Amino acid sequence: MNKIQMKTPLVEMDGDEMTRIIWQMIKDILICPYVDLKTEYYDLGLVYRNETNDQVTFDSAEATKKYGVAVKCATITPNAARMPEYNLKEMWKSPNGTIRAILDGTVFRTPIIVKGINPFIPTWTKPITIARHAYGDIYKNTEFQVPAGAKAEIVVTNADGSISRELIHDFSDGAGIVQGVHNTDKSIAAFARTCFNYALDTRQDLWFATKDTISKKYDHHFKDIFAEIFEANYKEKFDKAGIEYFYTLIDDVVARVIRDKGGYIWACKNYDGDVMSDMVATAYGSLGMMSSVLVSPDGIYEYEAAHGTVQRHYYKHLKGERTSTNSVATIYAWSGALRKRGELDGTPELCAFADKLEAAVITTIESGIMTGDLYSLSTLDNKKSVSTEEFLDAIKANIES
Repeated sequence: MNKIQMKTPLVEMDGDEMTRIIWQMIKDILICPYVDLKTEYYDLGLVYRNETNDQVTFDSAEATKKYGVAVKCATITPNAARMPEYNLKEMWKSPNGTIRAILDGTVFRTPIIVKGINPFIPTWTKPITIARHAYGDIYKNTEFQVPAGAKAEIVVTNADGSISRELIHDFSDGAGIVQGVHNTDKSIAAFARTCFNYALDTRQDLWFATKDTISKKYDHHFKDIFAEIFEANYKEKFDKAGIEYFYTLIDDVVARVIRDKGGYIWACKNYDGDVMSDMVATAYGSLGMMSSVLVSPDGIYEYEAAHGTVQRHYYKHLKGERTSTNSVATIYAWSGALRKRGELDGTPELCAFADKLEAAVITTIESGIMTGDLYSLSTLDNKKSVSTEEFLDAIKANIES
């Protein structure tokens, strides 16, 4: 069998723990037998990030800017407990956060719907895509514990040396905490353009929400930038495509989403998107059934699994015990990256393979063969829980059939 040829490499970012094991399995079982895989490889496993003082993360992001498409395995963001376990020099930052900041991207996460895995919200018959702004807010914050008697202020030193200040709180009555957050017009505008472009590409309505009635400057600024860019550059395009841009308050959107059928993009500020993407994923069934792509405003794509490194299963794997780990989100990261590479390079056979790979995943699950997490959710009568590798082997059989 002749393998499908690739014109341009993907940037491949390896990861940690059980997802690192699955990463290699997916390549060996589902991709390399059919595709002459070309990648520029970066090891983002915690061990090598520690050895390179995290330089490998920055290098992988720059390579993504060069090649335009990347695929990323789940990685560990270390906490205090991981410091002695991995003999870390310091508590390295999230690779996802670093890459998102360098690419100035927006994260789009969409549930993967299959027969037998029913959303917990009965009205949801179509996917809801969460578009998360991936810069600033509390993820780039500055925090202080404030002693009693102190006074906290925001101080801005202007370019001409003049100073503006506003009182946050006078802690004369007791100690407390204070937090400073920021964003930039450039990043907010990039977020808006990326969301509008993605809505046009996928022909879906776009919803956006903040709390501008309370945050009359910070959140209202997001609202204004979105409105200005939409009216100037996208309104006619949306009208022509037959789709809508809709703005309202975040609490109103939450109420609407619960009653709606889905089938649109919900754009969220950074923290809102972090929370709501997990809520949407769980309500549709599983975080392991969520595709995720980081898109920059200049058309750079980084596909990833939306979940973590499945630490508990990894420890079982190390003991030689059976695991039944859901690999769907990681497979969809690979299929998404291969499809986009094929689109950009004009390689339709690579796009077709990505479509067939995803179809084989859906066929496998809907035929009753699935991993343990999906087995506990599925309403199918003929369902069967299989091991991590058996699930991939079943997908391979469906590809070949």
